[in-house]
Amino acid sequence: MASNLVIVESPTKVKTIKKFLGSGYSVLASNGHVRDLPKSSLGIDVENGFEPKYITIRGKGELVAALRKAASKADKVYLATDPDREGEAISWHLANALKLDEKKMKRITFNEITKTAVKTSLKNPRDIDMNLVDEQQARRCLDRMVGYEISPLLWKKIKRGLSAGRVQSVALRIIADREAEISAFIPEEYWTVDAEFSLEGRKKPLKAAFYGADGKKMTIGSKEEWEGIRKELDGESYRVAEVKKGERVSKAPLPFTTSTLQQEAFKALNMSTSKTMQIAQQLYEGISLGRAGTVGLISYLRTDSTRISEEADSAVRSYIREQYGNKYEAGGSSSGSKKKNVQDAHEAIRPTDVERTPVVVKQYLTRDQFRLYQLIWRRFVASRMASAVFETSSVRIAGGRYLFSAADSKIQFDGYLSVYSEDEERRSKGNDLGGITQGSAAEWISFEEEQHFTQPPAHYTEASLVRTLEELGIGRPSTYAPTISTIIGRHYVTREKRNLYMTELGHVVNDVMKQAFPRIVDIHFTAGMEEQLDEVGQGEKEWKSLLQKFWPELMKAVKAAEEELDQIKVEEEESDVECENCGRRMVIKYGPHGKFLACPGFPECRNTKPYLEKIGVSCPKCGGEVLIKRTRKGRRYYGCEHNPECDFMSWQRPVEKRCPQCGGYMAERGSKLVCADKTCGYVEKA
Repeated sequence: MASNLVIVESPTKVKTIKKFLGSGYSVLASNGHVRDLPKSSLGIDVENGFEPKYITIRGKGELVAALRKAASKADKVYLATDPDREGEAISWHLANALKLDEKKMKRITFNEITKTAVKTSLKNPRDIDMNLVDEQQARRCLDRMVGYEISPLLWKKIKRGLSAGRVQSVALRIIADREAEISAFIPEEYWTVDAEFSLEGRKKPLKAAFYGADGKKMTIGSKEEWEGIRKELDGESYRVAEVKKGERVSKAPLPFTTSTLQQEAFKALNMSTSKTMQIAQQLYEGISLGRAGTVGLISYLRTDSTRISEEADSAVRSYIREQYGNKYEAGGSSSGSKKKNVQDAHEAIRPTDVERTPVVVKQYLTRDQFRLYQLIWRRFVASRMASAVFETSSVRIAGGRYLFSAADSKIQFDGYLSVYSEDEERRSKGNDLGGITQGSAAEWISFEEEQHFTQPPAHYTEASLVRTLEELGIGRPSTYAPTISTIIGRHYVTREKRNLYMTELGHVVNDVMKQAFPRIVDIHFTAGMEEQLDEVGQGEKEWKSLLQKFWPELMKAVKAAEEELDQIKVEEEESDVECENCGRRMVIKYGPHGKFLACPGFPECRNTKPYLEKIGVSCPKCGGEVLIKRTRKGRRYYGCEHNPECDFMSWQRPVEKRCPQCGGYMAERGSKLVCADKTCGYVEKA
């Protein structure tokens, strides 16, 4: 019988870890937390030192009993939950719930689920880190206080089903502030001018952009201003005033942290933050690789460190030398500057074995698992490669006191770009400027002027919101994805074409929070609270003192809001569809599967129907409106309003533009437009 018990969080890990250990070890899963604050009450004794009241989570009684029985029979119990504060807290709760004997209980952690890492952790057990446990308790209690005291107020003053949160409410304010900035933006006119010149010894004309006057860069603000410059240029002779050659070095990127992985997966793979974390969790916990068995493919996915171990660094450098040659290996260390709030508990996100290339494991992975693993693998390898070197050249052509400039950039040494790059990085930019000499004459051919207007700041996407939250110090790696999921799930924010937009409900909730709880949604206050919570984890601050300071201020604000806030009615969004039962205009409501239409006469009239959203594109077959529809399983597709008479449907969003090669309809696929006819194969940038 097994004399040692290892308890992990996830059942998936059980299978992976079991094969690394001999018959003397039994591996069981806790399925996450086994104890938590009760759902029916605040669960914090605010009158007696802010002691949390933990109970066994409903439905986990039998599991706890089974774990307790197995622990009582084991000689040693190893608590092997995740290597972060949440994992530390789960281990502490397990120790209490299972009534473990401190003499036979030990805590082990591993940054990757591999045989070496697991066996090494067993040789280096430690005690539970109570500083991390206290930090998790402080965060949990603060979140509970905000949620349980403010959410009922929102229910009472606005509508049921709303929620507030220590991080989510600040994230909502950040999005709202950006929308206000966009609404207040006043566009300013400006003009760009491209000139074409013929130069001696060149067959092709040189295209150069207007730069400025008297050696200084200037912006042309109106057509009249350009016409004035044009008059001055009439009759002027042109010459090559300056030719410069140089070198630009592009440094290799650092390996992924949680936030940079979420950002890059969103941009490169069009994955939401929640989907990225879900797939990364699968890669971390273990994938069955045929005869090799179940293996964890990446290191731990919740981290804000760019550090990697000496063993991993040595292995990837050896791989680079063998596969690409010595000149491709980076010299020196490749670590970024450590930010103030970074918790350097474990490594950056990396493959557990660099020799396990994406091509080798592709047959065992789903499409999304492969794409994400490939992104992580390439970024990690690139982080230890030499910089890319570009040869740059620029030319300035003078006409009187005015200057026109042209630039070119060519790859001299691809370095890390041979593994990890975006298309724009690899492409040479500008004109071919070879053979142009300073002082040579230029002959003007034509001007091409174009009017523009300055653009407002961009709407937030999931990627840019994660970046902003990280820069401001709001939340931590584990909170970004659930925060975004919550504000979308509560219908405070809607996601359209990758952008995040405030809903009317979101504006109302944000306005109430700003009016009644300005400190809760204050960016600097929340960032300062995050720093204090980090200090708890480092053993520099007592956790209950934070609660004692926060609670009276919160309750004062809640009581004032109950007295001063008026009842707010959020108007339902009215559609142009009439209820066939009573003639009222139906309103748009939100359900578990998205939007639907309901009669505002409820409960007298209970008529509902699917919400069919138009996308402003004509059906390629019959000219009707194309609508967003959903299959029975909830998958989105695009179909004609005249269905079933017209059978047009597309999984990709169609556009009005027709294919220039075959005349068929085009559809959006990521950042590209593709011809729907696969035999045609035409593709262009969206």
